[in-house]
Amino acid sequence: MREGYEGTGPGAITPDGCAVELYSRLPVQDEPDIIASAVPAGAHILELGCGVGRMTHPLLERGFTVTAVDESAEMLERVRGTRTIRGAIETLDLGERFDVVMLASFLVHSGDTEVRRGMLDVCRRHVADGGCVLIQREGENYHTDLPRERVDPSGFTIRMLSAEPVGDGVNSVRAEYVFPDAVWTQTFLARPLTKEEFEEALGEAGLRVDRYLTEDRVWVRAVPVAA
Repeated sequence: MREGYEGTGPGAITPDGCAVELYSRLPVQDEPDIIASAVPAGAHILELGCGVGRMTHPLLERGFTVTAVDESAEMLERVRGTRTIRGAIETLDLGERFDVVMLASFLVHSGDTEVRRGMLDVCRRHVADGGCVLIQREGENYHTDLPRERVDPSGFTIRMLSAEPVGDGVNSVRAEYVFPDAVWTQTFLARPLTKEEFEEALGEAGLRVDRYLTEDRVWVRAVPVAA
């Protein structure tokens, strides 16, 4: 387990506190539609941090080719029907380039600035000329107005319990997922980024915002900056 990260509940827990069984239960929302609307039909997508394939499988069903990357062997065991690669995202070097590189699950908010830089450099290194990078950001109020909870239509409750500063602009965030038959918690480190800070981080990696794909600016389409 990484320092500052923790997970509780049934089943395997990954080094960043994610419960494999929990992520296998989380429903697909509108993410595949958002992605499909922003990239060419049939594109080859490099999915960084695929987890159990919650987005991988719907994208495959839509006719995309997906190369799915995750550091957790237990997560990758749940991914079906496509090429999988086990490895740390921030040091990945496949020697290939892809139509689309996707960095979801708020990974761009890593508490470790060097890890974030590594991830964005990997995105830039692996995106083809004329391709794009899709990034999922935290919502504007992600670290405020806590605690709060949401009851999912499928019958479980997500509670964002706290976001406590631990120094250097990083918060320790604690979440709880309550199902009728099980409870999971996750504690992780996250660095809030304003729109300006996020765009500056992209620029450092040789990327720029092409457009925000959702009104809340959570999903972003970025493109390489010409050398």
